[in-house]
Amino acid sequence: MDKGKSFLGIIPARGGSRRLPRKNVLNLSGKPLIAWTIEAALGCQFLSEVMVTTEDAEIAKVAKQYGANVPFIRPFALAKDISTSIDTVKHAVDFYQYEWGKQFDFIVLLQPTSPLRNSQHISEAIELLVNKNADAIISVCEVDHSPLWMNTLPADHSMTGFIRDEIKNTRSQDLPKNYRLNGAIYICRTDLLMKEETFFISDNIFAYIMKNNVSVDIDDLPGFLLAKTYIDFSSTEIIK
Repeated sequence: MDKGKSFLGIIPARGGSRRLPRKNVLNLSGKPLIAWTIEAALGCQFLSEVMVTTEDAEIAKVAKQYGANVPFIRPFALAKDISTSIDTVKHAVDFYQYEWGKQFDFIVLLQPTSPLRNSQHISEAIELLVNKNADAIISVCEVDHSPLWMNTLPADHSMTGFIRDEIKNTRSQDLPKNYRLNGAIYICRTDLLMKEETFFISDNIFAYIMKNNVSVDIDDLPGFLLAKTYIDFSSTEIIK
């Protein structure tokens, strides 16, 4: 690891959530949902600082109790349903630079809705970034079903031409592997992030592949219950 590089861990947590109200502070197997991500971030030796950006007083209190920094209360204009993660991150970066005179080489965005992502995953993603001399790393996982077996349906639900002829008799294990974003880890060089206004920068960006069973992204009650099931009933060897 390049000791000269600094990494700011940013955990964004709004108080509002339509599909699962107050999800960031819901009790998930003994502690608030956001606590799982805070503890994972604090357990990563490469993060220079771990902060939570929120507009919500209760979330701010919980975040501080679990050891995260809460240097400001996020403006409500950046906590609406239409607010974007990149705007939230840019606000945090600007605050550290212009209010505290602190700058970081890389931003590590860790959404609290990925409680099964642990310290080891964050460390491995940062190590991958350094080993590849990359400018950005984003976590993904393999999809359960190949998109080659998917298609749209017309109004009459006809399946004529639904599957291409050349793959009709292909076994699933013989199809190319496909991956999806799992929402767990986003890392980007700060100057490029601020310039391009996205973690998906134009070049020198690589995937950090995670297992499906640690890629639960909680957006609703079924996702919450799935994460709880993994935490409560899976062995330590599985949740890695």
